Amino acid sequence: MYEIKGFIPRNYQNSILETAKNSNTLVILPTGLGKTKISILLAIHELNKNPNSKILITSPTKPLSSQLCNEFKNHTNIENISLLTGSIKPEKRKEIWENSTVIAATPQTIRSDIDNNRINLDNVSLLIIDECHRSKMRYATTILAKNYKNKILALTASPGNTKEKIEEICTNLNIENIEIRTEEDEDIQEHIQKKYTSNVLVELPEELLKLSKLLKEAKNEKLLNLKKVGFTKPVYLVNKKDLILLQNRFRAEISKKSFMAFYGISLVSQILKIDHALDLLETQGLNQLKEYFEKLKTETAKASKTILNNEKIKKVIEKTEELSEKTKHPKINKLKEIIANELNLDPNIKIIVFANFRNTVHEIVNELKAVVNVRPGFLLGQKEGITQKHQIETIKKFEDNTFNVLIATSIAEEGIDIKGGAKLAIFYDSVPSEIRNIQRKGRVGRLDTGKIIFLMTKDSRDIAYFWTSKRKEKKMKNIISQIQKKKEKQLKLS
Repeated sequence: MYEIKGFIPRNYQNSILETAKNSNTLVILPTGLGKTKISILLAIHELNKNPNSKILITSPTKPLSSQLCNEFKNHTNIENISLLTGSIKPEKRKEIWENSTVIAATPQTIRSDIDNNRINLDNVSLLIIDECHRSKMRYATTILAKNYKNKILALTASPGNTKEKIEEICTNLNIENIEIRTEEDEDIQEHIQKKYTSNVLVELPEELLKLSKLLKEAKNEKLLNLKKVGFTKPVYLVNKKDLILLQNRFRAEISKKSFMAFYGISLVSQILKIDHALDLLETQGLNQLKEYFEKLKTETAKASKTILNNEKIKKVIEKTEELSEKTKHPKINKLKEIIANELNLDPNIKIIVFANFRNTVHEIVNELKAVVNVRPGFLLGQKEGITQKHQIETIKKFEDNTFNVLIATSIAEEGIDIKGGAKLAIFYDSVPSEIRNIQRKGRVGRLDTGKIIFLMTKDSRDIAYFWTSKRKEKKMKNIISQIQKKKEKQLKLS
């Protein structure tokens, strides 16, 4: 008989389990409250019902799949638990699949093996979909779910900020029931750790403000030209979403060989590129801006060449070259100061620093090496040239205190559980997504009180993104609450 080990199920986990036993269930639960434990409980139930069946766990990243695999090994008496990755040869994957009871993998790996007739899901009694907010129409998990006939358990802390997004998840994954717990629910109150947040603002030095002014002027000149293609919205109200919608409209008209469509696409592309340069300058620094200009120089697109010939942009490039070696973004020194202070207060603290760009991560690591008592490590995705083996080793080194500060891109946002827990998360830059914001915050305060610091440049994109994600998160919580109340009302009527 299959059994759990090493933990006692909490009341809300057992309550959710009872629903999941009888229907395809979406579980929306705040981070750090044991979604994986619920999946373990349900897996044990299914295997005891169907001892010869398999359990398949999918998650969006290989480090997360590896972590889920270890969770099942640590908390069940199931013997044949395996991790399938694309780095394993296909024939070996087939052999592992045939000899395993529980398999953890990314959906892309599973889909590839199904498409090539190496495996099928006929004998899978439970499909567990972790971080299921990723389940968009063409995502591999959605395709798996559409071709799967048995039980599904979908898990997320952040389903999206509209009813449509939550309904899309339910439709794509054949969900029949939703189990929701929020931080206000009595049965999870005692298990929630407090998280304290604070905002730290820095101001750009005069030389960077001058470059920012030049980039804004160049951008506004291009925005004024949008009137030539019939776009009448005032310049100061135009946002990135407007530009992308306009670009899509022009692309749809290209088949008509319209000169205005070609001109419009190039113009919008120029604005977006200048806007990105401005974002890098204000929130990241001159080295990142310099690298971006070097990339533009290698591009053959007309938009890139036009930008580089702009007199204001030429001045920005010249000054960037001149200043990049001696002028750091003020965030760097402020970050060093924050981390040094935190380590003075608590020498055993573990800190995660989130940054959006790979080159920023490397810059932070190099700068922190000079700070007393800081042992920095970095975690990047495979797209950034880092192997899965290196990712897993980095997480282990952070857990065993070889590193006490981990600087990471989005790879560390989703689901990664650091044993021993990180006490502080510093957002080196802001993200406009409520999902990413929630995921970042979920990396701290899992075992003890946590602290979150938003490090932002005054009057920059950082501030706008901070408030955007905050607004979306509030909206998401309201929608989840509405769904929960509707469900409770239906139960009372039944």
